[in-house]
Amino acid sequence: MLAYLVVLLAVAVRFMPHPLAFTPVMAALLYFGARGSRRQIWVPLALLAASDVVLTKLVYAYPFSWDHFVTWAWYAAILWLGTNLRENTSLLRVGASALAGSLSFFVVSNLAVWASWNMYPKTLSGLMTCYAAALPFFRRGLKGDILFTAAVFGLPVAASAIARWMDRTHSNPTAA
Repeated sequence: MLAYLVVLLAVAVRFMPHPLAFTPVMAALLYFGARGSRRQIWVPLALLAASDVVLTKLVYAYPFSWDHFVTWAWYAAILWLGTNLRENTSLLRVGASALAGSLSFFVVSNLAVWASWNMYPKTLSGLMTCYAAALPFFRRGLKGDILFTAAVFGLPVAASAIARWMDRTHSNPTAA
């Protein structure tokens, strides 16, 4: 149930004022992959794709282009990456997955922007200019991805530890 709530929060945050590229989307995808239902792994993909369409067409009034499909493929890849955390959810693996998610989004999304829009020349120099222009977004995205991933994976662990501690103190009258 928590995995679904995290995805709904990620979708909702996209419609709220927030610093550009600072959202819990990647963390929600990783978490759903790790903790959500395998049979319903399509749910976060569908919700985020639908929110992309609504944001693009209705909120920002931008044209819809093929680079959205690249983003949706990235969503699916991060869900798959999260499924690799089901059996072994260590701090190192979660952190590496968050970093891989941030880096892969930066590389893939900016390559798609360069290829699909006429903002940059279709040369190696134009591609490098596209990546350079995206660096401020990458910094914010990386910070958000690390923060939100730590929160969604860490809060349930912390809550469980607190519950165990409280159970021990209440069941042992001498500990009080």
